[in-house]
Amino acid sequence: MSYKGRSVLAVVPARGGSKSIPRKNLRTINGISLLGRAILTARDARDLDAIIVSTDDDEIMAEGAKYGARVPFRRPPELASDRATSVDMWIHAWSECEKLDGRTYDISVLLEPTSPMRRVEDIRRTLDTVIEGHYPAAATVSPTPAHFTPNKTLTLDGPIIGFYHPEGARYSLRQAIPRYYHRNGLCYAVTRKHLLEDRLIIEAHCAGVVVDRYVVNIDEPYELRIAEFLLGEASGDAGT
Repeated sequence: MSYKGRSVLAVVPARGGSKSIPRKNLRTINGISLLGRAILTARDARDLDAIIVSTDDDEIMAEGAKYGARVPFRRPPELASDRATSVDMWIHAWSECEKLDGRTYDISVLLEPTSPMRRVEDIRRTLDTVIEGHYPAAATVSPTPAHFTPNKTLTLDGPIIGFYHPEGARYSLRQAIPRYYHRNGLCYAVTRKHLLEDRLIIEAHCAGVVVDRYVVNIDEPYELRIAEFLLGEASGDAGT
């Protein structure tokens, strides 16, 4: 199996600890866990050589297997702490899979369960950007609403309002604000060299894949309710 001639490893990171929402990766939206949704979408994308879950948690390991992902190892505690980096976790998952499988993977995609509004097209567009554009990495991004941009950001010096942007006072009209984007966590894709050798994800020559629809990244409990409403209003198909 391959995707346009490239071998692809899908990694779903899901540590057991979470401070904002306890057991966050196992919380459900319309009856399906955040972890399960990430796995189902990866499976629906097809042509991915392997789909694995990287976790330190027994319950998450069982949940990953339930939805058809491989859980070939337990993530070490030092890579499951609040201070562990995505780079180190991803390198560990990729390296361990290659050892266990006795092969190398050309590209890997990272699919965070906390972005439950992911679609198959998001994964495929990100992979296509890397392969067809000859980029070492690509990541999905969303347009930043005007009122959250640096041009609209304010500071407080005691009770006195100031402008974060040097020329912030002149950006009263939304139309005058340049376009900004932010990471939405739907999909990251990197080549083997970019991550395993250069230890980079988006820091250099990473292409942005614009997702111009509203998506929710789950950080707070109320965002679970928003995602549940939006997904319920959509097709109802958990895999897309």
